[in-house]
Amino acid sequence: MQLQSESNPALNTVTAYGEGYIEINRVSYAHPVYFAPEGEIHTWQVQAAAEITADALRTLTGLNDARPDPMAFLNGADGAGKPDDAPEVVIIGTGGRQHLLPAHVIAPLLRVGIGIEAMSTEAAARTYNILMSEGRRVLVALLPNQETA
Repeated sequence: MQLQSESNPALNTVTAYGEGYIEINRVSYAHPVYFAPEGEIHTWQVQAAAEITADALRTLTGLNDARPDPMAFLNGADGAGKPDDAPEVVIIGTGGRQHLLPAHVIAPLLRVGIGIEAMSTEAAARTYNILMSEGRRVLVALLPNQETA
C-alpha cells in the first residue's frame, strides 16, 4: 500500500509497505529497520516480535550509551540516564498483527520518560508519519509483514 504521494527527502518518511517489505523515501527494505525523522535507516537485528527484549529497546533508543544520573535515587529511579537526543516516543511495528510487549520489556523506557507503543506494522507506519510530520521526536522500528502460505 502506498502511503505518501510526495515526500520530503530531508525527512525519513514511510512511503509504502506490503508483504515482506517496507519502503522509506521510495527505497524498499526486506528486513527489519529502525529510524528517526532525520538520519540513516538502520537494520534492526530483531526478526520477530517475540525477540524484542528490554536490552534490544535500550540499544534502539541509545539508553545503553547514556551516562547514569547519580542523583536519580532521590526520585526513586534506578540511575539509568536518558540521552539528550532520546525520542519522546518509540513506535514498534510488530508485523501483520499487533503483539503487545510485556511490561518488563518496556519498563526501562517508561522509567526514563520515553513512551512506547506496539502495533501492527501498517498502523506503526501511519502513526510514525503523522508524528514525524508534526515535528515530534519519534523513533520507529518496523518488522516487515511476513507472507503467509
